[in-house]
Formats: sequence, C-alpha cells, structure tokens
Amino acid sequence: MSREGSGRTGNGGTRSLFTEAPEPLPEEPKPVEMSFHHCHRDPLPQPGLTPERMQAQRQLCTACAVCCVFMAGEVVGGYLAHSLAIMTDAAHLLADVGSMMGSLFSLWLSTRPATRTMTFGWHRSETLGALASVVSLWMVTGILLYLAFIRLLHSDYHIEGGAMLLTASIAVCANLLMAFVLHQAGPPHSHGSRGAEYAPLEEGSGEPLPLGNTSVRAAFVHVLGDLLQSLGVLIASILIYFKPQYKAADPISTFLFSICALGSTAPTLRDVLRVLMEGTPRSVSFEPVRDTLLSVPGVRAIHELHLWSLTFTHYVASAHLAIDSTADPEAVLAEATSRLHSRFGFSSCTLQVEQYQPEMAQCLRCQEPPQA
Repeated sequence: MSREGSGRTGNGGTRSLFTEAPEPLPEEPKPVEMSFHHCHRDPLPQPGLTPERMQAQRQLCTACAVCCVFMAGEVVGGYLAHSLAIMTDAAHLLADVGSMMGSLFSLWLSTRPATRTMTFGWHRSETLGALASVVSLWMVTGILLYLAFIRLLHSDYHIEGGAMLLTASIAVCANLLMAFVLHQAGPPHSHGSRGAEYAPLEEGSGEPLPLGNTSVRAAFVHVLGDLLQSLGVLIASILIYFKPQYKAADPISTFLFSICALGSTAPTLRDVLRVLMEGTPRSVSFEPVRDTLLSVPGVRAIHELHLWSLTFTHYVASAHLAIDSTADPEAVLAEATSRLHSRFGFSSCTLQVEQYQPEMAQCLRCQEPPQA
C-alpha cells in the first residue's frame, strides 16, 4: 500500500500530508458602474487640475505677472509725470490683478474636495474675490476723482509731458501683450466631467465652457477695456506734450476714465450680488425650467422649485416632483435630471419624487413664487 497519501502522528494517529487549501476569504465589494439613472451621472473626477484649467492657470499667471510689472511702472511714471490719468490707468490695472488673482485662487480651491463643514466645496471663493476686486477699484477711483477735482479748482500743478507720453506708450504695449497672452484661439472645449464646470448655456447648445476658459475669457475682455482706456491716456499725453497749456486734459481724462472704470464694474457687481443673494442664475429663467419639468412623462405638478448658483458658472437646482401613481419614480427622476443637465447646464440637481395628491393644488406652500 502506498505511503504517499498518509503519515503517522506522534500519538499513533494518522494525518494527511497534503492539507486542503483554506476557504477563500470573501472579497470586498467592488465599486460598480451604476446605471444611467443613478444620481452621479458623471465618473469620479480625477484629482488636480484638468488640462484646460492648467492652460488657463498658465495664461492667467503670465498675464498677472505682466500686469503687476507694468502697474508698478505706471505708478512710478505717473508720480514722476504728476499725471492723475496715468494713476487712473494704474488703478484699473490693479483691478485686473485682483480679478486674475481671484480666478487663480478659485482654480486652486476648485481642486479641494468638499468637507462636512463646506459641503458645497470652495467654489464661492471666486465670487468673494470678485467682490474684493470691485471694492478696491472703487476706493482707489474715489481718491483719484477727489484729486482730479482739486486740480481743476486750483490749477497749481505741472505735468511732465515727456514722462507721461513715455508711460502711456508703455501702458498701451503692456495691454497689447496681455491681450495676446490671454487670447484663446479656437472655441474652448472640455474633456472632463461636467460637474462644477458649466458655463451658462442656451437651450439646445453644445458642450459647456470649463471654468478655466471662462476665467481667461473674462480677463481678456477686461484687458480689451483697459487697452481702450490706455489709448485715451496716450492721446491726452500727446496733447499735453505738444500743447502744455492744455494740461487740464489730465484731470478731465481722469474723470472720464474713472467713470468708465466704475461703469465696467457694474455688471460684475450685479452678478456678485445675485450669487451671494442666491438669486436665479442670469442666463436661466424660472418658467422654462418649470415647463421642462412639467413636460416629463408622469409629472403632474411641481413645487419647491429653487434655482441658484454657487459661482458665475456653477448652477444648482432643487424641486419636488408630484407624479402619477402609475409612473415609475426612477424613470421620472432620470428623465428630469437629464433634461436639466442637457438643456440648462445645471451642475447639481436635487429632485424629490412624491405621489401627486389633489390637495396640493390648494396648499399655499406648493404655489409658485410671485414675479419679482
């Protein structure tokens, strides 16, 4: 009899030489790809900045560095030339620096995950940065307007036409350089998740603009406005250089460009207040969203519809959907969420599905809000 299959123990018993393999431990459940109607419609975003945002960060950093250098040069040149118009242009550059630094700060904060305290993340820092930029511009412009008014009253000042002309020429070149750095060739596009990257969309439009491209585009438009102001200062400096008796052109141009600078902040201030007051996003109306939800098969009524934005490009919606008793809640939820994402570009949608009750028509809390 073969001895390969058995052995003898020390106490006379036998044991197997080849022990059986232990039972495998139960595997941990692996994350599975949920069906299309799950609440998380997009894949988990990768950590760090997307390629589009990295490019936007490089553009904004370069433009901000150029802006800081030439702003310091304008302050020095304006002081040497005794020109308030040059100082006004430098103040506008200060607003540009604040705006671009706010965009860079928001790009950095956008990579930080949400916490139990900051459940929406840190997106609204972009809005606070824009508000700080507007307030700083208003304060500096107010001081320059006061000094320009004093100059017009007393006329006891002297303008160095040569220094003013040189500084204004450099300012025009600086704005041209910044416009070149910020210029985006071709339409922007996105390869990343749609979450937190939506720009305002018109109904039926295509892909959303990423936050980085939106920030660069806004900075580019702002620099174009600065370029026009710098050209105006250059014209005033040429006039003063060849006709020193027309030195009043300096405080007069300061008044004109200060009004333009303050006027350019009005849209930004309006958008900031709308975001902070949690108003309906500017490019989205209440009625189209309501009608879109009511057009979903199975939806009888909606109430508690709220539309707001965390930033200028991050829109959020929540609503209660009252459905028929025969409707499939999962199908209704999937269709309603899909329509809000595709037609209006909402970054986050929270929808509560409930059975329709006839008394909802008489409930005061289920009524639509009045017109503003």
